[in-house]
Amino acid sequence: MISMDEIKERVILVAVDTDGSDQAERSLDELGELAKTAGAEVVGRMIQPRENIHPGTYIGKGKILELKELLWETHGTGIICDDELTSVQMGNLEAELDCKIMDRTLLILDIFAARAVSGEGKIQVELAQLKYRASRLAGLGKSLSRLGGGIGTRGPGEKKLEMDRRLIRERISRLKKELKDVERHRELIRGQRKQSGLKVAALVGYTSAGKSSIENALTQAGVLEDAMLFSTLDTTTRALTLDNTQEILLTDTVGFINKLPHHLIDAFRSTLEEARYADYILHVVDTSNPQMELQMQVVYDTLRELKVEDKKIVTLLNKQDKLLAPMVVKDFRADASLAVSAKTGQGLEDLKNLLSSWMMEGKIYIERLYPYDKAGTISLIRGYGILLEEEYLPEGIRVKAYVPKDIYPRV
Repeated sequence: MISMDEIKERVILVAVDTDGSDQAERSLDELGELAKTAGAEVVGRMIQPRENIHPGTYIGKGKILELKELLWETHGTGIICDDELTSVQMGNLEAELDCKIMDRTLLILDIFAARAVSGEGKIQVELAQLKYRASRLAGLGKSLSRLGGGIGTRGPGEKKLEMDRRLIRERISRLKKELKDVERHRELIRGQRKQSGLKVAALVGYTSAGKSSIENALTQAGVLEDAMLFSTLDTTTRALTLDNTQEILLTDTVGFINKLPHHLIDAFRSTLEEARYADYILHVVDTSNPQMELQMQVVYDTLRELKVEDKKIVTLLNKQDKLLAPMVVKDFRADASLAVSAKTGQGLEDLKNLLSSWMMEGKIYIERLYPYDKAGTISLIRGYGILLEEEYLPEGIRVKAYVPKDIYPRV
């Protein structure tokens, strides 16, 4: 028998500190989590304080020599740089170090390729990978063709690197067309939701903040949840009953992350835009994370880039069960802040009550007696409003309900 063992890559994390703060250290910690999620073992890390990133080799020549020694001492098989490398930087580093060279973008793309399940997710990931590789054929060709597997080679894979630029452009064109078809389908679903009168709340937040856990706790959606970064990529939408009379659609979105590659924002725009077309934004925050404030800022910056504006936002301060003492935080950029825990259920009833009160805004209370030949009006109320009572009398149907302002003239 032939034993097939998967070789675990041993990588060294590399970053350049240009502002003298501890931001590079924190970013490298996150890069380590990304590497772990991708299946690599981190055997070392290096940070070089510099005024600017070296245009040719990312780090200076002295640090390259140190890195070469560190690779030899730790038996490292590659390095992962914390910023997106140019093809020149990638090629020069490979020539100097003679090992696998990766950057933050390539690592995130690789994780996305491993996690994509739906047809739409796979198209989006492949499109992002091809756009990334099209501009780096010279830098990526040798390093990825020499190693037949592992981080950075999932998804489209080696065969894409062997294509010339014309073939890659053709493939990108076909994928964009497929993605357009998917987007049309998504727009059709959005249109149907709008016609049904159902409100939509979009869960957004930093990766691993607990969005899927919140959705599962509220709707028993059965979405995968684990401690890994980007555990879910595909959007899921579930109905949430707020009380006996109101229902809202809860939709999950892909997690945000610092230095999110622009290739991914472009490719996943249709998925991320679920937040843009939602009525309310549920911003999930991991209060147990020391970088909570930075992560919140990344989410708001990404929402601004997606042009998500003029939406009611509630910040859900999640994972309260992990804190030694309750955390009192007010997010002044949001309309409301709630301390919640997906694990214990803390604050989830308060969230449902808040959404219920928001949904009542702009609705008019009516009490009417409709003759039986006008019974179709009650279907209109049931479809767009909130039917509180319905009583059948000899003279007609007595109704108590809340209806939206735009429906009021018709009822």
